[in-house]
Parts: sequence; C-alpha cells; structure tokens
Amino acid sequence: MSFEKFIFYVFAAILVFAATMVITRRNPVHSVLFLVLVFNAAGLWMLLEAEFLAITLVLVYVGAVMVLFLFVVMMLDIEVAELRASFIRYMPLGILIGVLMIVELLMVVGPQHFGLDKYAAPAKHAADYSNTKELGEMLYTNYLYPFEIAAVILLVAIIAAIGLTMRKRPDTKYQNPSQQVRIKKGPDRIRVVKMKAEE
Repeated sequence: MSFEKFIFYVFAAILVFAATMVITRRNPVHSVLFLVLVFNAAGLWMLLEAEFLAITLVLVYVGAVMVLFLFVVMMLDIEVAELRASFIRYMPLGILIGVLMIVELLMVVGPQHFGLDKYAAPAKHAADYSNTKELGEMLYTNYLYPFEIAAVILLVAIIAAIGLTMRKRPDTKYQNPSQQVRIKKGPDRIRVVKMKAEE
C-alpha cells in the first residue's frame, strides 16, 4: 500500500467516525464539536491537489460557520431529556433512512461504476502548479458570467435581509444619535420644577 493511499484511509476513517458521532451524540455541543472534526476532509482535498478548497473549508467552515453553530447551540436552552426521548422514538426511522441512503450511494458510486480500472488516475502536476491560480483563471474566463450573476444574487439577498430586519417599529424604543449630539445644556437636559414645601 502506498503512503498516499494510507493517508487517504486514515482521513476517511476519521471522517466516518466523526460523522457517526455527530448523529449519535445526545449532547448537542458534543455533536457540533464532532462536526468540526468532520471537516478534516480538508486533508482529502489536499490529496486531490485542491489546496484552495482545503484552506477554504478550514477557514470558512471551521473558523466561522462552526464557531457560530457552537455559540448558537450553547446559548439555546435545550431540554436534554426531551431530546433523548425523541432520539429513541425516531431511531428506527433514522436507521431505515440511513440504510436506504447507503444502498443508493452504493448503486450510484459503487465500485462497479468507479475505480482505476474504469477511469485512469489523474496526471500528477509539477511542483510549481497552483490550484488557486487555475481556479481563478477558470472563474474569470470561462465562467465569468455565472460568477457575476451569483455575486449579484447574493448582493440582492443581503440587501433584502437587511431591509426585512431593519424596518422601524413604532412600539420599540430606540436611540437617535443625531438628536443626542445636538442637545444643549439647560432646558433640553433638565427641567426645573418648583413646588411649595409641604407643611
């Protein structure tokens, strides 16, 4: 067995183990932490000489998305007892769906359809090969219009999300910084009320 194949099986074993722990852990925080471990799939991207996708997976998902998931799960008041009861109640259905998915995957990407006997191994690139450069040239030449359309769609989605969440509510108290800056000492800040002393 070559060293590259050995590394592949190590990463694959860790990936399958972590994915199994994500769906079997009863504590949601533990599930999120094992989901972080699932992203060791970046090592598989490195084996495929796709270093840009590998570093993107680590920086974007592990560095940002999973931290957000972890904060949200830790801030939620999750009833662990109710969660355990639901887990046991739906376990047979989950096992059935899991088995069906495994059968479908084997039918589509099983060894009878893929393998070195069906497809030749891709040629190795030279040491100065840059996957990032190749990806950038491909995006900004052959796929320029789809890339720009996707950017515009994301921009519209961001503007729509801001517009939906920033609407004014008359019954909500909020501060107006421009009025706070223009305020003057005297009647704007303090109102003096004169009252007769009580006897």
